[in-house]
Amino acid sequence: MKTTAVRVAIGALMFGSLLSAAHAGEKITLMVGGMEKQIYLPAKLAERLGYFKEQGLDVELVNEAAGVDAENELIAGAVQGVVGFYDHTIDLQAKGKYIESVVQFSHTPGEVELISSKLADKIKTPADFGGKTLGVTGLGSSTNFLTQYLAVSHGVPVSEVTSLAVGAGNTFIAALKQGKIDGGMTTEPTVSRLIDTGAAKVLVDLRSPASTQKWLGGLYPAASLYMQNDWVNSHKATVQKLSNAFVKTLRYVCTHSADEIAAQMPADYYAGDKAMYVKALSVGKVSFIADGRMPESGPATVLKVLSSFDKAVTGHKIDLSKTYTTEFVSAAQVK
Repeated sequence: MKTTAVRVAIGALMFGSLLSAAHAGEKITLMVGGMEKQIYLPAKLAERLGYFKEQGLDVELVNEAAGVDAENELIAGAVQGVVGFYDHTIDLQAKGKYIESVVQFSHTPGEVELISSKLADKIKTPADFGGKTLGVTGLGSSTNFLTQYLAVSHGVPVSEVTSLAVGAGNTFIAALKQGKIDGGMTTEPTVSRLIDTGAAKVLVDLRSPASTQKWLGGLYPAASLYMQNDWVNSHKATVQKLSNAFVKTLRYVCTHSADEIAAQMPADYYAGDKAMYVKALSVGKVSFIADGRMPESGPATVLKVLSSFDKAVTGHKIDLSKTYTTEFVSAAQVK
């Protein structure tokens, strides 16, 4: 009897181990270019809603303040994917490196060019950027790209504007209040924190489709999940699972209120003011794309913007078809 009991116990343990192995998630590391930024909200939200685990994935989200550093980690093979701006795919292709957006989160940057309230009467349009120091998350980041475009498209050479890497959140706020920058490009909730205290005013708003078309000449696909093309082609099953999770998350964002979405997020993302966070999200929600599909006109707009100032892109032939794919989001829709 004892022998039988021992065999049963061993069998149960072995079955339990096999079951655990079967349910153990496939490990994936994604770097997010600023986890607390509302433009990248789908990354943390997917985790909080359990959509990664639902797909059999064990996803680790790693925070990185600047998108340019995140892309470097991807190219180095330290992470499998990045939640960051689509424009990096074009900039890197011009440098001989191929990455692509596999899920497009938004069709607008969701960014705002703020100006110190002390200088609001002197800086009324981007044409007044000459001789000014403007904050960006990092040199070579998407905020840097967009700031440079606003300058050159208003007749101000890039050489006449100083871009200073100040990150986002508290570091951006400190730089503005201490006078280290005259203004800068940032996103929510940093925007609302500065506006509510009266420290800054909005100069250029790139959150809505209408304002984005006004300033950039068309929709500007921004936040996305991008990965190296070769890795995508050799790990299609995994990429499909990630796409399934993110498309489901984007549907959640587009079918739930800002209050409901905020309730799913970590409390420290509110920066001490949940009501402000919800208000900002209710405005910014318009940036997100429900089906994760790249807007048809978007890549050409981004290429036009980068070609106007980015020496790496200007004069180079860019194959836009290699900067994004809709294969996985299309399959996720069917599923």
